[in-house]
Parts: sequence; C-alpha cells; structure tokens
Amino acid sequence: MDFELNTGEYRRDELISLIERSLKKLTLQELEALYYDMSTKNYINDN
Repeated sequence: MDFELNTGEYRRDELISLIERSLKKLTLQELEALYYDMSTKNYINDN
C-alpha cells in the first residue's frame, strides 16, 4: 500500500480492511490480550 498516494477516506477504508483481515487470524488469547490493551488505553468503550 502506497501511503503517499492514498489519503482521506480511501486510505482509512484500506487500513480498516487490512486490520480486519489481520484480526481474523488471531487466536482467542491474542484477541483477549489486544482487547485488554486497547481497553486500558481507552480505545474501547464498553457501554
């Protein structure tokens, strides 16, 4: 992916897609660790 050429919504969508594909490959333990890390940094809000 060429970050210099892709800006705005297209870049955002591509990054989200890449992250989603990567998340699908994680084990349950890896997902739980990621969840814990993100929640302690307030990236995730469990309301």
